[in-house]
Amino acid sequence: MSEHYFDALEHKIDRLITRLEELEHENLRLKEQEGRLRDERNQLLTINNQTQSKVEAMIARLKSLEQRS
Repeated sequence: MSEHYFDALEHKIDRLITRLEELEHENLRLKEQEGRLRDERNQLLTINNQTQSKVEAMIARLKSLEQRS
């Protein structure tokens, strides 16, 4: 086989290695982003649950006051 064939093959392999490294970096970045989004979601769910409990308590107090009247 000619040297040109090996040079072309080497170039393709180099491009594949570069692409692999890019994809690994992107995958890591996406996993980090996913972790941050999961944390944010959990925080929002906690806040939502707390708010719901407070609203339900207010409604119960209002009903109690209404029944006393």
